[in-house]
Amino acid sequence: MIIDKLTNSGLYHFENEGIKAAIDFLKETDFSKIEDGKYEIDGENIYYIKTKYLTKQTEEAQLEAHKKYIDVQFVLKGKEKIGYAAFTSQKVFKEYDIENDYMLFDEECDFFKFSEGMFAIFFPEDLHKPGIIVNGAEEVKKVVIKVKV
Repeated sequence: MIIDKLTNSGLYHFENEGIKAAIDFLKETDFSKIEDGKYEIDGENIYYIKTKYLTKQTEEAQLEAHKKYIDVQFVLKGKEKIGYAAFTSQKVFKEYDIENDYMLFDEECDFFKFSEGMFAIFFPEDLHKPGIIVNGAEEVKKVVIKVKV
């Protein structure tokens, strides 16, 4: 997992060309002119979802993981907590859904604050639980770029 401000992304050397393309896309795109929805960048190899939602209580969510895609998440507006745990031997709560590329876990995790202007990269070995309330429920606008492994 990597988490930082997008303005610091130049400090990183991304060997994965898809991640590099995703970070460049985030830096170059004015998302205020784009409606919520799913959009292709490079077909199914790299695509993104622009979304908005209300943050929720931690008990209302499970940790998730993906096998086929790396998540590059970017907060456009608002703040949330994201749970994180390295994938080791945690018990699967919902078995892998191959069509939607996710599985769920009901395990303990650590939390970090994720706010406007920050990006996070979650690899297949990174369990994550996004959308959790910081102080009170609030709307978060986010872009999630999916980069094929």
